[in-house]
Amino acid sequence: MADNTTHVSNVAERYASALFELALAEKKLPVVEKDLIKFDEVLQGNEELMRLVRSPVFSRDEQFNAIDKILEKAKMDGLVANFLRVIAQNRRLFVATDILKSFKALLAAHNGEVTAEVSVAQKLTAAQEKELKAALKDAVGKDVALDVTLDPSILGGMIVKIGSRQIDTSLRTKLSSLKLSLKEVG
Repeated sequence: MADNTTHVSNVAERYASALFELALAEKKLPVVEKDLIKFDEVLQGNEELMRLVRSPVFSRDEQFNAIDKILEKAKMDGLVANFLRVIAQNRRLFVATDILKSFKALLAAHNGEVTAEVSVAQKLTAAQEKELKAALKDAVGKDVALDVTLDPSILGGMIVKIGSRQIDTSLRTKLSSLKLSLKEVG
């Protein structure tokens, strides 16, 4: 299992690196980031599309045609649209979200930031994101780019990872700790 995860990670990093270099050369980093986020939101918001992207049952042509239609409907063209068509043609759509994460990490490093992976139960407001960025900047001494993931299973609070450090203030963890301490008492 770990070998497969490493393979997916390496593939995503290579594709993200190639896209980053192209976007940097064409001076289109902000546009590419915005388009990748837009595509990821479409992907995450549609279960059927996610199944199409991840399932090996669908042929290369079926995946390519579906992505092509989605890009047309979303009125996406340019570098990201061409990139998504290439990864569809190469049967690499299953790593699209990992490519976005790797791209964000490359962009953050390019901008002198560190990336914080944040898991939350509910979407953060703009004010909450701003406050979290400020608190993390004070803690690490650098600007922080947030990579926010929704995970309803944590119930509330958040889990923040920066490099090898992790801060877990999730309600799930607090309840587990309480349950464990109650078992020790009784």
